[in-house]
Order: sequence, then structure tokens, then C-alpha cells
Amino acid sequence: MFKRRNPRSYRESFVEMFYPRSGWRRALGYIRHRVQRLPDTPHKIAMGFSCGVFVSFTPFFGFHFVVAALMAVIFRGNIVASILGTFFGNPITFPFIAGFSYRLGWFLLGRGNEEAVWPTIRHGFYEAFDGLWHNFLAIFTSETMVWAGLRDFWDSVFIPYLIGGLMPGFVLAVLFYIGAKPLIAAYQHRRRGRLVAKLKELREKKRQSEADVQ
Repeated sequence: MFKRRNPRSYRESFVEMFYPRSGWRRALGYIRHRVQRLPDTPHKIAMGFSCGVFVSFTPFFGFHFVVAALMAVIFRGNIVASILGTFFGNPITFPFIAGFSYRLGWFLLGRGNEEAVWPTIRHGFYEAFDGLWHNFLAIFTSETMVWAGLRDFWDSVFIPYLIGGLMPGFVLAVLFYIGAKPLIAAYQHRRRGRLVAKLKELREKKRQSEADVQ
């Protein structure tokens, strides 16, 4: 019933990951519209969205929604806004987020400068997921669990990425909170004013209609 009349091909789905059919401007406008219309206080909405932005700088790929929602609960932000905030990390921004966070993490840990950033990150996550899958299957087979690759991933990729992403993630989250809160408050004030005006108009029409009947 709810399937597309003309299903997208794998190529079209892949392309839309990087460039939505409606364009990034419209896609971002939709997110902004959804954030503004959430039924909550400006503080909670802005706090939730900022939690999502912060999580975008962490290496918890596949769990950004969950981590953002947990942070929203801890900081009493809006959970839906936190999930929308994770879209700050997308196929366009992730190369910059990951590269900067990873390099900064290496610098803060005193390991110098890592040149092969993307190959290292890509290979590390591939090996980690492959190792986790192998160990999972080993539970039900005669295979032996292997943890050496996961330990290497933890030390050479995950920790530097995590430490390096904390600072820029926090700064961007604070900036988004400062910028979003007054905008959401202004939008809600205007929307409330329009609703009050519409209600008065309806009451006036009803009063006029009753007067005409009499």
C-alpha cells in the first residue's frame, strides 16, 4: 500500500545519500521546519538538537540515534530534536568531521600527525565490523574468536577519533544551542500569535453568523 509506484534503483538510492532528489537546501529546510514545530520549549528543543550535533562528532557509527537520544534524556532535551540533530553528520560533512577529529585526536594523544587519515579510518572500521561478525559466528561454530584486530582498532582509530571529536563537537553544539534557541522561541511566538488571530477571526465569524440568523 505504501510502496513507491516506481521503486528506486540501487544507483538512485546511492546518489540520494549524497544529493537528495529535492536538493540539500530543501532537505535542510525540512529539518529546520520539523525542529521549529516540535511541541516543546525552545530550551529543550535546542538542547536536544545540540546533543545530536555533538554525537555527530563521535565514532559511534550505527548508534548515533541511540546515543543522541540518551544524551537528550540526560540533559533533559527533546529526543526527536536530538535525532534530527544527528543529520548534521551526513555523507557531505562526515569527511571533514572524521578527518579533523581523527587528526586532532592524534595530536592530543601526542602521536604526531597521521597522513593517511581516510584509508586508516575506513580500513579500521571495516576490520572492526568484520572482526565482530567473525566472533559472533564463532559462538555457534568451531571457529576461534580473534580480538587482536579489535584491540588495534580501539587503540589506533576509535580512541583518537573519540578524543579528537569531543572538543569540536562541544563547540558546535554550544553554537547551535545559542543560535537555535532564540530562533525557535521567535517562531513559536509568531505561530502562537497567528493561532490566536485565527481563533478570534473564527469567533467573530460565528458571532456574525448568529447575528444574521436572529
